Amino acid sequence: MVKRLFKRQQPPAEPESSLDAERGRMLIEESREIVVVLDAEGRVLTASRRAREIFDGLAEGEAPPDSVLRDALAVSYSVSGATETLVYVRDPGDLAAYEELRAGFTASVSHELRTPLARLLALLESATLPNADRDELIESAQAEVRQIGELIDDVLFLSELESGRELVALGSTVALPILEEVIESLAESAGRAGLTLRAEGDPEAELPLRPRMIRVIVANLAENAIRYAGPDSTFTLTLRPGELVAADDGAGVSEHDLPRLFERFYRADRARASRGTGLGLAIVKHIANSAGGMVEAESEPGMGLTIRVSFTSP
Repeated sequence: MVKRLFKRQQPPAEPESSLDAERGRMLIEESREIVVVLDAEGRVLTASRRAREIFDGLAEGEAPPDSVLRDALAVSYSVSGATETLVYVRDPGDLAAYEELRAGFTASVSHELRTPLARLLALLESATLPNADRDELIESAQAEVRQIGELIDDVLFLSELESGRELVALGSTVALPILEEVIESLAESAGRAGLTLRAEGDPEAELPLRPRMIRVIVANLAENAIRYAGPDSTFTLTLRPGELVAADDGAGVSEHDLPRLFERFYRADRARASRGTGLGLAIVKHIANSAGGMVEAESEPGMGLTIRVSFTSP
């Protein structure tokens, strides 16, 4: 009797193309993003779970609801000769939060512009009165125009940063010469305010920022001290590797105001009469955060203000 031994046959291996297709489908399905894939006719091929949870009527083989394509990023590509489109959809909650922030920012800018414009109008009207000191009024009007220009420049710069068109961090820069340059350029303004400016620190220390961004940070920190520290005060910039500390021994900031120091347009009560734009420290914080750093402030009334801009080591 002859026994035949039969080797159990393994099921045929699944083609690599099928594995790739299944892998791609699962990546989309489990994605935390809101993703929809469309065919050449604009019909749904597949969608992530989040997309199906958010949009009713999202069915394979059907055209997606109009809300899917509104404010979305579409990327077209070809697979085996067929054209498909990958659609990344903005979270409606994120969009609502953005619109709320944009509306609030627009309202703040409008409010901040109205104040110097109202003062400018009053000055020009006063200049038309008999016996008016026109030279003094014109000088005051010019100061209001300069403030409006500074506010517009700050708003545009902040918008530029947030849109991503400006590279904040690009390599590292030896920073002390820049600190000294900015301090020298502000010496006359500081002298009028009765403030002494100093820059010190490690001459080899670097900050992970472009030179322009270092200038912006230093100028805004120094100008904040010039406006608010008070006469007979000293403002010192101290540079260490990856860290910049700005400290003055002036009026200081109250415990109530300190947490809001870096908010746009926020001014403490004693600073509301200042001609500052209210955006300087917000810009400092935004630049530092964009480069992976952080900003901290500590103060007590009458004990000065210390602002520390620090960056983590790569």
